[in-house]
Amino acid sequence: MYNELISFIRTLYPEDFIPLHRPYFNGNEKKYLNECIESTYVSSVGEFVNQFEKHMCEISGAKYAIATMNGTAALHLALIMADVAKGDEVLTQALTFVATANAVHYTGADPVFLDSAKNNLGMCPKSLETFLVEKTHMRDDGYSYNKLTGKRVKACVPMHVFGHPVEIDKIKSLCKKFNIILIEDAAEAIGSKYAGKPVGSFGDMAIFSFNGNKTVTAGGGGVLVTSDERLAVRAKHLSTTAKQNHKWDFYHTEIGYNYRLPNLNAALICAQLEQLDNFLKNKRQTADQYREFFTDKNLEFVDEPLHSKSSFWLNAVLCENINERNELLTQTNDNNIMTRPVWKLMCDLPAFEAYQKADLANARNFESRLVNLPSSVRI
Repeated sequence: MYNELISFIRTLYPEDFIPLHRPYFNGNEKKYLNECIESTYVSSVGEFVNQFEKHMCEISGAKYAIATMNGTAALHLALIMADVAKGDEVLTQALTFVATANAVHYTGADPVFLDSAKNNLGMCPKSLETFLVEKTHMRDDGYSYNKLTGKRVKACVPMHVFGHPVEIDKIKSLCKKFNIILIEDAAEAIGSKYAGKPVGSFGDMAIFSFNGNKTVTAGGGGVLVTSDERLAVRAKHLSTTAKQNHKWDFYHTEIGYNYRLPNLNAALICAQLEQLDNFLKNKRQTADQYREFFTDKNLEFVDEPLHSKSSFWLNAVLCENINERNELLTQTNDNNIMTRPVWKLMCDLPAFEAYQKADLANARNFESRLVNLPSSVRI
């Protein structure tokens, strides 16, 4: 089986070393970079930053976009906009990239780790509902508080894993019922849709990433999107060191952050976004071929969930057990094909092992069985 899979992957990517996900630059990247350099606006002010923010409003369905240096910075800003602070708790999932939990920790708040859904790898609405009903109560101030810790549950951050949308409508309904701010971590899900609407349009805020391994990349970059003008204005202010606009004076109204995206990176992203539809079409074709290959195999292809259109950022399979997973990882990597397991659960990392967690049966099952396969845009 392993030899057959290795041969099949090499038909998709006929090269000596096959990375998990590499960038693809075949548009106006060099042209826009040269324009950016010639303009001399290479830092956080420039026309490409403005164009990028406009593009992201169109793609996400949000009214406002604030460009940031990376997705983690965008998520940190979103949590600050949600007034998350020390003494608060933020609900997220145990199966996520560490940046999700790190951003919560930056605010001084405590993460609470919930289980994954069987059908999409992301936050399980049932796990969320069980925690809110059984572990919290609402006080007279209108907020939900953790019965065990006494801390306010201020925000919820579901992450769309590998571009597969969570059941965001159910999560949104629960957040509204318990007065919790919803922030979508769509770092991996540009172009994904749920119930016909783009991810990023459901939450009070959402973030996207443009890291070097993402579908659209500038080597780095991120964005916070929202339809709340007040949040957008304040987020942009804080992302530019909280400096008050003035012709010459340096006056900073509060502690701010140097999180603004440079115009150079924005130039690259703008060129990449012009190709997004073709990227998504290409990646869907690759997912179709993987799905067909695994039809009669012992490995289960991780497909897009019901009511969803996935970006298929990374394709993945589920092995029968951890031994089979490890053998698949060994065989492919020994043959110069980069495959990777899913992340270790956040609650098992030293920085987060002391925090509260739900029953994580699904997440642990995925952790022991999942392998990501090469998923680059194909030339």
